[in-house]
Amino acid sequence: MVVAAVACAWAWQLQQQLVSAQSSLEDYAGRIADLEARLSDTDEGMNENAAVQAAKIRELDSEVRKLWDNVWKQTKERLATLEVASKSQAGKVAANEKTVGALQAKVSGAESDLKKLNSVAGDLSRLAASAKTNQAEVERVADALNRLELDLAKLNRQVESNAEGIKSTDAFRRQVNSSINNIEASIRALQAQPSL
Repeated sequence: MVVAAVACAWAWQLQQQLVSAQSSLEDYAGRIADLEARLSDTDEGMNENAAVQAAKIRELDSEVRKLWDNVWKQTKERLATLEVASKSQAGKVAANEKTVGALQAKVSGAESDLKKLNSVAGDLSRLAASAKTNQAEVERVADALNRLELDLAKLNRQVESNAEGIKSTDAFRRQVNSSINNIEASIRALQAQPSL
């Protein structure tokens, strides 16, 4: 009779422990489901953000390439024009120098030669003004290239910042996954323990 009473008490105690363990398991299952839902939302948000950032990066890269190609094309055309103008002006300057030399030899003899010399001096003034204009154009092109380099540097910094944000989000996701794995391991360990 005493053995039966002790057995009943022991069975009742085991039943209470089983109920308590089941309650704990249900609580853990609820927490895991909540964490999985949060992780799923986080993964979806991160995937959307990553896709948006990648699209923005591709768009920025395309725009930078278009701008660079456009500037390079315009610069190349301007430089070619300036080179042609420079050669032409060099030819004109050489011709004018010959004319000036000839006029200086004849300057003592004739007024007509003096007029030619004045004409040549006017051409030289126009050439000097044209050279100044060309120099200003080259400086404007150089300023435009400097601005483009600054814009490109800004875009590079923005791309690096976006990459760091993605790395940070990925590290957070790995940390959450690790926490979930630890919780699951704890649950498996609890389930594997023999009932008393």
